[in-house]
This record gives sequence, structure tokens and C-alpha cells, in this order.
Amino acid sequence: MQRQRETAEKFHALHARGRLLILPNAWDAASAKLAETAGAEAIATSSAALAWSHGYADGQFLPATAFLAAVREIVRIAKVPVTVDSEMGFADTPDGVARFVLSLAEVGVVGINLEDGTSPPELLVAKIKAIKAAAKDADIFINARTDVYLANLVGDDVKLAEAIRRGKLYAAAGADGLFVPALNDLSGIREVVGAIDLPVNILTMKATPPIAQLKEAGVRRVSAGAEPGRAAYGAAMRGMKMLLDDGKYDAIFSSAADCPNFNKAFG
Repeated sequence: MQRQRETAEKFHALHARGRLLILPNAWDAASAKLAETAGAEAIATSSAALAWSHGYADGQFLPATAFLAAVREIVRIAKVPVTVDSEMGFADTPDGVARFVLSLAEVGVVGINLEDGTSPPELLVAKIKAIKAAAKDADIFINARTDVYLANLVGDDVKLAEAIRRGKLYAAAGADGLFVPALNDLSGIREVVGAIDLPVNILTMKATPPIAQLKEAGVRRVSAGAEPGRAAYGAAMRGMKMLLDDGKYDAIFSSAADCPNFNKAFG
């Protein structure tokens, strides 16, 4: 675990005050290599795109063994720290989640996203505490995700207060970061940043302010989520439809030209 701990230390440093870690999420070894080649300082996975690449819907339908195998392939080729979206932890109990997270650490993962979803926030608190108690030889950056905005858990008039309340609970439990997807209002982002003494993570959406404004607001991490995967599959779909419907290759070759030489990269 020594190497894992050393890599985790580097990953923690990427969240230092005044920095902004930008993560164009990957879903397999090839997309992880794309992110790394493009200049990503760390690799994060998208739970949705990773599940789709294996023929499963998002939402922990992908078997844990397949998830772990996919993550192992990403870590094998990565030269930068790897953090994974572990959804709700692929287990029913906090201790089960902790065991699963330790299995991720054993293959070299240094961080996870762990979400509250529609469950009471106390459950995520218990999971965070269980992971921290179990991780004696590993260092795992827990990015606690609250779905207050993404899942519309409460009314619009109390979303900000509820996100902050949950953020404080997760910070007290030992979380290392707070992820608030679908929070796109700059004033609200500033309030969360000011209220929670953790690196705050924002998800890129059409309504999300530009990177420079997020950094000015104190955000220390930005994730692209499933969108790079959607973009890749969207480009493939356009090329396939043009080939099949029109008998033309323009769309295929316009996208293929940007693909790196994977034989060389993996050789």
C-alpha cells in the first residue's frame, strides 16, 4: 500500500487552496489514456459511462466484480492518480462499503465519489466513518456527493441550506471533499465554499459558469461526469448513421482524425 499512499498524497495536494483540479471523466483504459494525454492531472471515472460501456444502466446495475475489473484496467495504464465514482458503495451496509472501497485501494485507487442519493444523510455519514476506520494502511480521498440539487430532494427555497447542512455532516464524519452536482448559481456556490471547510466539487452542465468564474468563487474541483462519454458515443452514432443511411464516411473520418495512436500508447 506504500505506493497507493504516496499517490494519494499527490492527489490530496491537487485540491490545495488556490488550485482547481479539472477532471474530464473516463470510462475505460482508452478514455483514461485520452484524458492523461490531453493533460489531466488525475483521472476520474464516470459511473454512467463506465456502466454503459459494459452494457448496463447507471445506478449500481453493473456487477461489483465487473466494476473492479474495469477500474483495475484504468489504474494499470494510468501514470496519474485515479479516483472512481463508486456510486453508493456497491454494498448494503457501511462495513460492506468500507470493504469494497478497500478493494479499490488495493488496486491503486486513491479517491472515490460516494453519494447520498435519496437515502438519509446519516447513512452516508456512517459509510464515511466506516471507510476511515477501516483504511489503516490506505489513504482514500472521500469526495462526499450530495444529490440535493441533482435529485431535487427538497424545495428550491431550501436546497442551498440543505446542501450546506449535509456538507457539514459529511465533513464532520471525515470526508475530504464535497461534491454538489447541479449547483450552478455562482452566489450559491460561493456560499457553499464559504460554509464548508472542504474542497468543493462542481459538475459541468450547460448552465455551469465558466472555469475561470468557478475558480474565482473558490471551487477546487470540476468534473465533467458522463458528458465526455456521451460526446464520444454521440460522435460514433453520427458516423454510423451517416455510413448506413447515406453511404458516406465524412463523419467517421472527421472524428477518427483526433484519435491518438493507441497501439503506440499501449505498446
